[in-house]
Amino acid sequence: MKKLLMLVAMVGVTGLAAAAPAEQTWTNAVISDSHCGAMHKTDIEHGGSITARECVIGRAGDPNLPGCVSEKYGATFVVVVGEKVYQVANQNFADLRVHAAHKVNVTGTLDKDTITVSKIVMLK
Repeated sequence: MKKLLMLVAMVGVTGLAAAAPAEQTWTNAVISDSHCGAMHKTDIEHGGSITARECVIGRAGDPNLPGCVSEKYGATFVVVVGEKVYQVANQNFADLRVHAAHKVNVTGTLDKDTITVSKIVMLK
């Protein structure tokens, strides 16, 4: 009986390890926000007075321009690849803010349409 229980436990642990999602990399991605998604029309929305980056995270030192990813507007960071918009599970990942509106490669794991980001590298 003990051998049978150990075998079942080993198969269960092996099955869990196999079920863990593999990391992958999305190339030519853009870190955007859930309000704008794949389309930043800052020239239309804001009269061309701000950049796409400022639209996402705001203008440093300007309380009148907090950006979409702020307490005031409540948007979240997203990863855009082509026309596909992925949600981001770990919104506090520091490099999301660093690379807002930049073209990047994003590495992480995918669960449905949500990426848990582990690495962001800016394209050269």
